[in-house]
Amino acid sequence: MGQRERNKIDKLRRIKDAARELFIEKGFDDTMTREIAIRAGVGLGTIFIYAANKRDLLFLIVNDGLENVTKEAEASVSERASLLENLLDISRRHYEFFGRQPALSRLVLREMVFYDSGAQAGRFQATREGLIELLGKVVALAVAQKSASPNETPQFVGWTIFCIFQVELRRWLSHDAPNLREGMVALQRTLTLFIGGLKPAKNALALRRPADSKHGKAPERKVRRSRSGFF
Repeated sequence: MGQRERNKIDKLRRIKDAARELFIEKGFDDTMTREIAIRAGVGLGTIFIYAANKRDLLFLIVNDGLENVTKEAEASVSERASLLENLLDISRRHYEFFGRQPALSRLVLREMVFYDSGAQAGRFQATREGLIELLGKVVALAVAQKSASPNETPQFVGWTIFCIFQVELRRWLSHDAPNLREGMVALQRTLTLFIGGLKPAKNALALRRPADSKHGKAPERKVRRSRSGFF
């Protein structure tokens, strides 16, 4: 690696460190991009090489870590583990990641909503879609092993599990000092209910008005890519 490349890596590290420190110290809204550049010891123009705006800077801090966590989670999936065990192991790795710096993670989760523009947006969205796909693969594995037989596709079930996961993650991080064990116990309870179902009687699923009353039929259930940035 040449000196020029080392200088670029050092600048990027300083930018990330400065942004992380200021976002935690002052909050996202009160931190100015110029302040980050000053603390990092770089020009304002250098900041915009890596991030289009302040929100992009926030995701510049976490994108590498999120990508690594998702890869590690995928590698951890085991054919010997139950559906619940695999889901909890995937989730635990993300809980640990977000729990290392709860204050920063709350900012990240807040700013994820409708995050679809900026130099770092594509990376974040790809990671999010990768996690949803991974959850679908875990469900497909359970179906192949005949330990689960959902009435929906594994991809749709994986998306639904992702919805549960991201709500529980937010609820856990809302505590001043989130406790990993307590968070995982709460998530396990929720996932156990989801996997086991409510064992409904026929009248529990009765509809006096169809979901799509205009056409008289329920809409086709497909997993569509959302513009929402929910993690």
